[in-house]
Amino acid sequence: MITPQHQIYIQNTPNDGPNHGNLIDGCLNNGSLTDGHQVRQLHNAKFKRNHAQESLTIRVSKLICAVFLSILFLVGLVMFILWLSLRPHRPRFQIHEFSMPSLAETNGFSTAHVTFNLTSQNPNLEIGIYYDMMNLTLYYKDQNIAETPLLFPFYQSPKNTAIIYGTLSRPVLIINNVRWMQFLAARKLGVVSFRLDVTSSIRFKVSKWDSRHHKMHANCEIGVGPNGMLLASDREKKCPVYFS
Repeated sequence: MITPQHQIYIQNTPNDGPNHGNLIDGCLNNGSLTDGHQVRQLHNAKFKRNHAQESLTIRVSKLICAVFLSILFLVGLVMFILWLSLRPHRPRFQIHEFSMPSLAETNGFSTAHVTFNLTSQNPNLEIGIYYDMMNLTLYYKDQNIAETPLLFPFYQSPKNTAIIYGTLSRPVLIINNVRWMQFLAARKLGVVSFRLDVTSSIRFKVSKWDSRHHKMHANCEIGVGPNGMLLASDREKKCPVYFS
């Protein structure tokens, strides 16, 4: 039998309460959270640093591309301007006079001849033109009735005009009785139509550079009235020029 004097009193300390384990776990958990937070901070810092490096690389790449495209555009613009200023224009031919006086004469068949006067202009500002042998062919209804060389090879400077004139008579001018009767029949209708063709092989000259050869063909459609003179509507007429 235990007496009151032998009773043992047990006192709970603060560490012995039911929350004691929770406090320990909390301390451990707080430490883990702190370590995790630091890891996330390091990861975020590394990510931001890498992202900044990538952004810088992209910006530099875009800048290089922009500079390259700008240079390419400027070079293209300069080349286009040079092409416009140095682009060769084909020569311009213009008929001024053409006549067959014998058409108005009674016995014109025996004295038939043709006189002509046309010009060749170089319209280029900085480009000269080399002509090889220039030839003239006269057609009536697509029939060749005269052909002769006009000029020997020559050089035409920029903005220069060459005068081409001459006379076509027998034996160069081929007219027989049948063809002469055709002329007279056309004259009664008011106009005798001819075609004057000028051909040559030309080269363009820019400074010390020469282009390749171009086969040139100038086509002048002309009409002669009953008096054997060029129609007023065809005077100063420009002749289309073709290359082949």
